[in-house]
Amino acid sequence: MRRHWSLFTTASRYALIGHARNRFAMLLVVVYIPVWIALAYVTIPDRPAPFRLRATNEVLTPPGNHLTQITGALNAVTLIAGFMMFAATFTGGAFDRRLAMAGYPRHHLVLAKLSALTLVCAAIAAYATAAAGFAWSPRQSFMLAAALFCAALTYGALGVVFGSVLRREVEGMFAILMISVIDVALQNPLSSSGSDSAIVRFLPSYGAVQASMSAAFSTAPVAQALAIQVLWLVGAALAAFMVFRRRTRDALPRERRRPM
Repeated sequence: MRRHWSLFTTASRYALIGHARNRFAMLLVVVYIPVWIALAYVTIPDRPAPFRLRATNEVLTPPGNHLTQITGALNAVTLIAGFMMFAATFTGGAFDRRLAMAGYPRHHLVLAKLSALTLVCAAIAAYATAAAGFAWSPRQSFMLAAALFCAALTYGALGVVFGSVLRREVEGMFAILMISVIDVALQNPLSSSGSDSAIVRFLPSYGAVQASMSAAFSTAPVAQALAIQVLWLVGAALAAFMVFRRRTRDALPRERRRPM
């Protein structure tokens, strides 16, 4: 048991160090999130923006700037989490393969990456929730943070997938950027007249958007919307595990492998 814990803590330490060295991502977390949310609050009119929330089937009328702050927070956390995990996976792929081929257990590597991702997403979600609630108080702050956390985790897992299958860095960055922008923009009632369309239910952050809107502007339960987001999260995590396992597989031909 002590050996497994030592392997896990060592891999986790390397994963966290890799994130800490990504200074551009750290700058995005510290500066981009509050600046984007503050600009939405200052520049968007505060006129009521009525829309129907599919998760609860109720009509909400929040101020337009508050609504944009919530969608902006979602867009920010998904982008940053996706970027960070893509960069960590893309740049650390060769190191992970060497570790795996040298006998380092892949399960410990995967658990370490998941632990690092969880800590990073928790910090980002808490920071974004605090920034969004600086000028006004969401109805359910804890559930809003949970929705942002689940959205960040989902895009973090997608970042691992893109970092494992794409060959150039610009391809992964563009893919994460476009998916996140389209995903959140189509669900923003201010920018899309089809935000309550049935099609949006198939978008990666649908559950998180529904949960965050409900948590911010009503007291209705958000468990069902969060459950939908968890399904997306589980699917993305399984895909990330499969591509990571394939990427770190033993490159030697089967007949040349030494018996264990």
